[in-house]
Amino acid sequence: MLRIPFELAETLAVAVDEGTLDAAARRLHVTPSAVSQRIKTLEEHLGRLLLVRSKPVRATKDGAAVIRLARQLALLEHDALAELGAGADDETVLTSVPLAVNADSLATWFLPPLARLAVRHPVVFDLHRDDQDFTAGLLESGTVMGAVTSRAAPVAGCRSSVLGAMRYEAVATPGYVERWLGGDRARALGHAPLVDFDRRDDLQNEWLTRQGIDPARPPRHYVPASSDFATAVRLGLGWAMLPRFQSQDALQRGELVLLGGPASDVVLHWQQWNLRSPLLDAIAEEIVAEGRRVLAPIG
Repeated sequence: MLRIPFELAETLAVAVDEGTLDAAARRLHVTPSAVSQRIKTLEEHLGRLLLVRSKPVRATKDGAAVIRLARQLALLEHDALAELGAGADDETVLTSVPLAVNADSLATWFLPPLARLAVRHPVVFDLHRDDQDFTAGLLESGTVMGAVTSRAAPVAGCRSSVLGAMRYEAVATPGYVERWLGGDRARALGHAPLVDFDRRDDLQNEWLTRQGIDPARPPRHYVPASSDFATAVRLGLGWAMLPRFQSQDALQRGELVLLGGPASDVVLHWQQWNLRSPLLDAIAEEIVAEGRRVLAPIG
């Protein structure tokens, strides 16, 4: 029966994590040629191309399946060693847990539960930031073990729990409103500059559409970092939809004002591998509890 050697699968996963064979070699304390030979051996053993040797290297579809297995085996090994008490006194042995999260959650509520987990468990977190509509793809590829996502239906091999809604409201500075939005508000919004996170950010477009305004008309700034995005709005570069987490203090101080119109609720879910792992279950429990505490309830 065909088997996948764990050491070789682990080497493939490390190579993709690090981006180059040289970096993987440093992490594994072997030579780059040894890393290359291990991956070549695994490819010959399975009869499939697993790694595209680009810069950075990336896994093929078959390689992603092997990497997912390697991560799952590493997690199960950690749990077994913890149950046996092996290495319990060695505080330098930390398990890396890759997770995916959207930028606004990362900037507002996601880090405190991770900090609490790091106190109780020997872990480090490898965070992958992406739009909530795309983080589920990182689960499918095996890149991460868990993800904050807008996708409710479980990814194959995963389970899903609702977290709550991230509520966004249209805001701007009083100075911006005075300069750009005086008189006929609807007409003014057609040429007033706005701020987008990136070219996949549809929140501002959706709000404009609900106001009966063609979203292709306004000029826009692109600021692809959540905290800097909020700063750009507070500095008056443009208006935008901000999570209440990021705008509430500025609204209370009068530094920002609401532009009106309906709020946009982005419902978030926590998805993770469907493995019975004490570590992964502890991570889920902490993150789901925090999400349900701070996010808006559904329905």
